[in-house]
Amino acid sequence: MTTAAHFTAALRDRQRLIGYWSLLDSPVAAERLARVGYDYLAFDAQHGLFGYQGLLNNLIATDTRGSTAVGMVRVEANDPTYIGRALDAGATAVIVPLVDTARDAADAVAAVRYPPHGRRSYGPMRAQLRIGPAPADTHEQTAVLAMIETADGLANVEEICATPGLDGIYVGPSDLRLAIGGKTSTDPDVAEEFERALTRIRKAAEAAGIAAGIHNGDGASAARRLSEGFTFASVAADVVHLQQAAAAHLDAAREEDGK
Repeated sequence: MTTAAHFTAALRDRQRLIGYWSLLDSPVAAERLARVGYDYLAFDAQHGLFGYQGLLNNLIATDTRGSTAVGMVRVEANDPTYIGRALDAGATAVIVPLVDTARDAADAVAAVRYPPHGRRSYGPMRAQLRIGPAPADTHEQTAVLAMIETADGLANVEEICATPGLDGIYVGPSDLRLAIGGKTSTDPDVAEEFERALTRIRKAAEAAGIAAGIHNGDGASAARRLSEGFTFASVAADVVHLQQAAAAHLDAAREEDGK
């Protein structure tokens, strides 16, 4: 099983990591996905279908025998309560959405670190079994990532990346495309501007020596972004892939039946 310390060290070292994104509250699915070979499973508490108990159950399931993955959580908001609960439940890393400024990034870092380096309240109910539990060890093993997905976040990306204690940034491509003027989250009319934005974000992270991650709809897209210089990439997402796989099998069955 991949340990939190190993994962976080690799992330901070800007090694290539690949994860899978989960929207469904299904610990049985998480248990199976954790054995596939991904470096992390990211559970989406912002837009996914998780309550706190579901988040806890899926993080526990990720630690199954034969798992290659650690658990990551995109929290609901840049709030110490949400961040602390995800970490106490056993998340190795948190992705913090809607980071617009370096101050926002500093607030996220503070919510992840115990005093005197931050303001996380001490009570790692489940986390103490596998992360830490001493504050210094917890800091070494736990990562905080800021999402770049807004016009302000893009404008301030260099300052955000330079925030002390920030381990990396994570691009939310749907919101970012809307932020630069896209009519939809996949609007091809802003493709060139979108690619320029990604280059700027990637270079800002590289200059600051922190990890640069991005959300992707499929493995081929993740491979492309990694080849461009992103250091970690998520393949998304279980609910979409379930529907796609079911539809493909239905089409195949109908084709065979019609012969």
